[in-house]
Parts: sequence; C-alpha cells; structure tokens
Amino acid sequence: MGSTTPSHGGRTFSRRRVLGAGAAALLGSALAACGDGDGGAGGGGDTLTAFVYGDDAVKVQQAAVDRFNASAAAKKAGGRVRLEEVPGSDYSPKLRTAMGSPGAPDLFFNWGGGSIKAYEKAGKLVDLTGTIESDPVLKDGFLPAVLAAGDLGGRHYGIPMRGMQPVILFYNKAVFAEHGLKPPTTWDQLLDNNAKLKKAGITPFALGGSDVWPELMWLEYLVDRVGGPEVFRRIQDGDAEGWGDPAVLRAAELVKELIDDGAFGSTFTSVSYVNGGAPAVFAKGRAAMHLMGSWEYSTQLGKFPDFARSDLGWAAFPQVDGGTGDVRNVVGNPTNYWSVNARARNKDAAIAFLRECASEAYAKDLIANGDVPTTSGASALLASAPNPEYARFQYETVEQAPAFTLSWDQALGDELGTRMLTETGKLFAGKSSPSQFVAACKGLK
Repeated sequence: MGSTTPSHGGRTFSRRRVLGAGAAALLGSALAACGDGDGGAGGGGDTLTAFVYGDDAVKVQQAAVDRFNASAAAKKAGGRVRLEEVPGSDYSPKLRTAMGSPGAPDLFFNWGGGSIKAYEKAGKLVDLTGTIESDPVLKDGFLPAVLAAGDLGGRHYGIPMRGMQPVILFYNKAVFAEHGLKPPTTWDQLLDNNAKLKKAGITPFALGGSDVWPELMWLEYLVDRVGGPEVFRRIQDGDAEGWGDPAVLRAAELVKELIDDGAFGSTFTSVSYVNGGAPAVFAKGRAAMHLMGSWEYSTQLGKFPDFARSDLGWAAFPQVDGGTGDVRNVVGNPTNYWSVNARARNKDAAIAFLRECASEAYAKDLIANGDVPTTSGASALLASAPNPEYARFQYETVEQAPAFTLSWDQALGDELGTRMLTETGKLFAGKSSPSQFVAACKGLK
C-alpha cells in the first residue's frame, strides 16, 4: 500500500510497488523490440540468475541458494542458481529493463498481483498452476490464502518466499484497561468504544493521513467485511465497474461517518506514519487504537520499547453488522513471491529451487530474521521468534483466513494504484463524497 517505505515494513516487501498496468505498453514494446531470440534468460552455462530485492533479508535467500546448489535436487535437475541482489531503490527499474532484454533473470522477486500483470500479459511468466497442483511439496507447503493472494485471474504465477504482513487492529492495553474497554468484535462495539474514548478526551484511532496509504487500510477491510473478498477481486481482475458494487459505497460511507464523528481526531491529514507521528500518538496514549500493518510491532519496539513490551495489544478487524464478509478474512501484504521467466533456460531446476522455499530450514531462517513464514508447518517453529505470542497471532490469523486480499495499490499496479490513492486521500480529507469517490474509481481504467 503506497509508494513510501516505512522504517520497518520496507525491510521485507512492504510499500513499494513495481511495474503496474500503466507500464504494460512500454514493457510490451520493449519485449517486442528484443524478441524472444533463440536463447534463454539469464547468463551462460547451467546457472540460473535470480533477481532479489536488496535488503537485510537477502541472507535468507542466499542461504537457500547455497543449500540448493549443494543438493541432490540441483544435480538431478542439472542446474544451479546465482542470486543477483539489486538495491531496493533500483529494483523496479532494473527489473523492468532486464525483462525486456536478452539478459533477463530466470527467476525474480516480486509483490504478486499488479506488480507482475504486465509481464503476464506479455507472455513472460511461467504459469505455475499445474506444477503446484501436481507437486505436494508446493501445493501443501504454503498457507492457501497466501498462495492465492498473489494470483492473476485465479492462476498461480508465484511461490511465497518471504514473511507475511497482515494489517492488524492494534490497541493500547493500558488505555483500554483504564476505561474498561475490550477490543471490538463488531462495528457497533467499535462505535461504542469510540464514544467512551472521546468522552474521556482520547482520540479513538491514530492515523497517518498525510501518507494516504494508511487510510487505504480502512477501505480495504470495510469493503471485505461488507461485501466479501470477491468485490475487490473483480476490480483486481480488471473490471472497473466493480467499483460500483454497493459494498464499496457502503465502505466509503462508513469511513465518512468515522471522520465526521472524530474517530481520527481533527488533524490526522497532517500526521505522518513514516516520520513517526502516528506511532507516537498511539504509544503515548493520545489515541487508543491503530490500524496498521504487522510491522507496527517492530516500529513501536524501536521507538517506544516499554510500550511495545507492556501495553501493545492486537486483535482482528471487527465484523460489520449486516455484511457478508467473513470476519476471519485479512488484508495487507501477504508476502513476496518468486516468479519464473517463460524463457528460463532450465525450468526443471527453477522449480526444484522453488521447492526449497517450503522447507523447514527456510522457515527457520525467516524466523531468525524476525519474519513470520507463510509455510504450512511453521507454527511449530515460532517459539524462537522475537515475540512468540505475537508471531503466533499473526500466523494463526493468516492460517485461518479464508481469503487474504492484497493491498489494493499493489494489486492494481503503479499507475492505477497511484490514482486510486489520490481518490482515497480526497475522500478522507473531505474533498469528495462517498458517491464521488465511487464514481472517480470507476473511471480508473
């Protein structure tokens, strides 16, 4: 969600969006100019090149490459993998350029959804659906909601390869205890809590509105709770008329009601998450709750460690009365994915390497790096996480989720996602009405 990378969330996959629908034509022309040629992607010999986003999590992928290259699976497949680390700020443009050249990577890191849509349209991705369905290691190795979250049109083009970052409703346990409150499980309970908090002079929710993407989290959850994940899935699959679903208008109306009621205070549009403003408002008790990605824990641990260890609580987003969405559904950043270039020189070796991401050794490395893995059997390994209780909450939340909706801006790609964020900012700032928001989004094509 959003193009700005927060201090902790950016370490894994967080806020950056790569190549969206708006770049499809540019990519297509570049690919056409280069042609497929006779050779495969990557470099020479039997070595596959894998582009990866350069940050401190790369050591997990490097360890996986080292294990694979020394394995019997690599020998049997007749191939090895070489990791090419691309600095985060350069990743998107370098990948885009490389994918239109003879030196394209055989495998590459991505965000799923809109970030790979142009490549899929250009025929540059291996459809992994059949491979996954026929391979128990891949089919059963990952949480189903995460595996599906990066899909395009119901087809798998990626294998999960980093940790999960669902959006969570955080609350200040000390404030809740002082005022006799409990985390809301229904919308009516949320509104009742809001009324009590405002009476006590406490803003119900911290919100970094100047960044806009934190506002988007509210719409994502409300649309899901009102109408279910199918509403946005239709939009993600390219049907702009899906914005006209009654669930979108109802979600926007609920947002306006919260704003008008003072749920976010009166200055939230000038408060930033990135510069630490919203986390500080929350940690210091001036706001009682904060809807944010799971990196909020590490953000608070770094800025306000006593609060993080003693008073930071977490809960699921509540059910909306009369809505059809399952309260177990989650939204946010499911994970990152490995995708395979259709021109990969050795697809058997590429698939064999992807199976490494489902291994226990890979999951343990992710946990040691502070991540919560998306593999099916990871729950038994979380005792070694920095905060086992919090890690288990995240894991069980995603494990039990019937659906995990990818952050809308990432799902739509760069051009449409940026325009949609602009409309979101207008809605929250009171510069457009719910109906105007819907009408504007229907024009995002």
